[in-house]
Amino acid sequence: MKLRLTSLGPVALLATSMMLAFSASATSNDQGIVVYNAQHENLVKSWVEGFTKDTGIKVTLRNGGDSELGNQLVQEGSASPADVFLTENSPAMVLVDNAKLFAPLDASTLAQVEPQYRPEHGRWTGIAARSTVFVYNPAKLSEAQLPQSLLDLAKPEWKGRWAASPSGADFQAIVSALLELKGEEATREWLKAMKTNFTAYKGNSTVMKAVNAGQIDSGVIYHYYPFVDGAKTGENSKNVKLHYFKHQDPGAFVSISGAGVLASSKQPQQAQEFVKWITGKQGQEILRTNTAFEYAVGVGAASNPKLVPLQDLAAPKVEPSKLNSKKVVELMTEAGLL
Repeated sequence: MKLRLTSLGPVALLATSMMLAFSASATSNDQGIVVYNAQHENLVKSWVEGFTKDTGIKVTLRNGGDSELGNQLVQEGSASPADVFLTENSPAMVLVDNAKLFAPLDASTLAQVEPQYRPEHGRWTGIAARSTVFVYNPAKLSEAQLPQSLLDLAKPEWKGRWAASPSGADFQAIVSALLELKGEEATREWLKAMKTNFTAYKGNSTVMKAVNAGQIDSGVIYHYYPFVDGAKTGENSKNVKLHYFKHQDPGAFVSISGAGVLASSKQPQQAQEFVKWITGKQGQEILRTNTAFEYAVGVGAASNPKLVPLQDLAAPKVEPSKLNSKKVVELMTEAGLL
């Protein structure tokens, strides 16, 4: 027998309406949110555990790479099951944003993040950051021999002396910054020289291991790899040092990890809550203590004390929404790097 609300008295009608509303809310909470995650799994696992403990909202992670998940979201469009997208680098966020798939983030969420670590438009925000560094083996290179700029690696004397992982989203983000800072022609020429001078490895950790083992003198990676390795056995980083280019050089580029709420989210409020939590005090505190060794970007948030402070990196100013992954792939393919 179907329940007819119109046959109930005023008090019973109110009670029944409240029960239905509570039931709908409970169902929503039970469903939770789906996060397409390209960030480090151990870091995001800590975020998810803290968020669920505080809010009771369940989170289902679907892990993958920046480019992989970014392109998947564009392909899925409004039919995507994702509620939130997390990345390691900005270009994948730009790709999804250019497809007009993000909803504006709450103003209170944006206010929690330092302005230089989020795009001006507010459709996604930075959640963490990582610095470009030059990793080298001091048995192979002295401090006096270190390059003063990322652009120096195009010079003939660096032939066969440095490595990178060109197929990875990390290195492509660095090239995106170079493109934004120096323009297309300068980037094309640098990539052409890179093809001649460098040795390709798959993955930044592999680059570090090769430098550590003396297989190659140096490489271009992100800062956290030796710290992560050092927190374990340190066997793959004991023979390496980090050189920070600073001076607003393209090689001092700080890449922003992003978070955005999909406009097609079936749980938009919960999705907004998740991004607000990870950019807030508790989420950013996890960056200080987690072994991912990424930088915190929240207002007043402290990063792991082992890291060179962000303000001391003298990074170039790059508007994250202008990083162009499609053009970078085109240029790198043209140069024979992909």
